[in-house]
Amino acid sequence: MKLIIEPVDGVAPLLAAIKSAKKRLEIAIFRFDRSDVETALKAAAERGVKVTALIAFNNRGGEQRLRKLELRCLDAGIIVARTSNDLSRYHGKYILVDRRILYVLSFNFTHVDVDHSRGFGLVSTHVQWVREAARLFRADCTRSTYTPKTATFVVSPPNARKVLGEFLKKAKTQLLIYDPKISDKEMLRLLQARAKAGVEIKIIGSAARRAGLEVQKLASQRLHTRTIIRDRRQAFVGSQSLRAAELDSRREVGLIVQNAKVVKTLIETFESDWAETKVKKSSASPARSNGPAGEPAALTAKEAEKAVKVLTKELDPLTVSVKKAVRNAVAKAGDDVLRDEDVKDTMKRVVKKAVKDAVREAVGDAKDAREVKVGKSEA
Repeated sequence: MKLIIEPVDGVAPLLAAIKSAKKRLEIAIFRFDRSDVETALKAAAERGVKVTALIAFNNRGGEQRLRKLELRCLDAGIIVARTSNDLSRYHGKYILVDRRILYVLSFNFTHVDVDHSRGFGLVSTHVQWVREAARLFRADCTRSTYTPKTATFVVSPPNARKVLGEFLKKAKTQLLIYDPKISDKEMLRLLQARAKAGVEIKIIGSAARRAGLEVQKLASQRLHTRTIIRDRRQAFVGSQSLRAAELDSRREVGLIVQNAKVVKTLIETFESDWAETKVKKSSASPARSNGPAGEPAALTAKEAEKAVKVLTKELDPLTVSVKKAVRNAVAKAGDDVLRDEDVKDTMKRVVKKAVKDAVREAVGDAKDAREVKVGKSEA
């Protein structure tokens, strides 16, 4: 088993995977804007590999791109299947090479995910996982029912809630978690119960209820992975957050692994990110004056624009329209933004910093633009 770490490893492992295919390549796509990956897929089809792309029927604001991608794939001789609309989203990201090697990814095939975000990918030749991934791919291509046959192959909605709930319950000493948004009530209760039982719980990301939980935002880069490391011996890596939509109504895919080398590297990465986050927090400038009931004072138009400049400094891979949407989100910065699923899913990092105190930290500490690498995202 191998571990891909983004943005450290970049796109090279994905291109190598596609290039290595001899007879068959199957890829599930939710978001896609990388011409290098598209070129590699076309080259595989040209050399006689049977390439099948399972493309999501929609994503927030990206349907036209998906349909154009389908046409380009068809023109290149790639077989195209479109997911059903029976689930709210088909958000899983994985690649099957010759029905022999499985790549399960927490990140999309996009510049912002690969080049600017913390993400992980698992590469395995485990026969049962490869078989399950092939069954899932076939079921979603033909819009038929899929039922998992192993608990370590985690799929939403069939088994994710049960499997991840049990995974958390069995923690005895420690849980290290990357998750952009933990909000599912059942999962929060489980985490708080483990905390009360003496389990150390550290979360990089956010949680709706923090009682008994240590929670820090990721410093210097965008967060786009869902990973749980249990008792320093096992880990879950996948695309599903601990929130109801991703457990119960979306297609998400992940794996539970106990490979010692992979788990060790995940721990080292988490601890490095956690330490950097703590340093960033301790060196941040003091919060600005607050409004009623301790709520942050509203940003002026000038302050909002200054925040936007910091937030968009490293948004080169994104389109002008998305930058404009980021500006609008920051300028409004109200409860409506927090409740707007479009904004949360496509610009999650921006919304968090705009609505909460991170924008003010960015304005006060604009010299360190690394803290606000943000861009278009969808969980």
